[in-house]
Amino acid sequence: MGDRSHPESDAIYGFLEEIAVRLRREGYAARTTDVLADIEEEEKETALSYHSERLAIAYALLKTTPGTTIRIVKNLRVCEDCHLATKLMSKVYDREIVVRDRSRFHHFKGGFCSCKDYW
Repeated sequence: MGDRSHPESDAIYGFLEEIAVRLRREGYAARTTDVLADIEEEEKETALSYHSERLAIAYALLKTTPGTTIRIVKNLRVCEDCHLATKLMSKVYDREIVVRDRSRFHHFKGGFCSCKDYW
């Protein structure tokens, strides 16, 4: 998060903004209750939108052909907001997205997750 050293970071962050617009059209609203930092609400939403799995998904959507399964591995637990956003991304972009966090595999497809929102 916040690292712009990737040669395609401008494209990735730009596409992440496009994703955010599409998700809002689908009814997405950021869940900032888990953000414990003492910052303004808008800053919390911005911080959530740049979590590592979202950056990885944006990059994968840019670089893979439609229909390709996206697989992400992370060493931290997926936050509630990213879980919701990934469910919506799987629906909006018609992709299967598999995220392995520290606890389990989450298989997102068609706006649903295999964990049934219990993790």
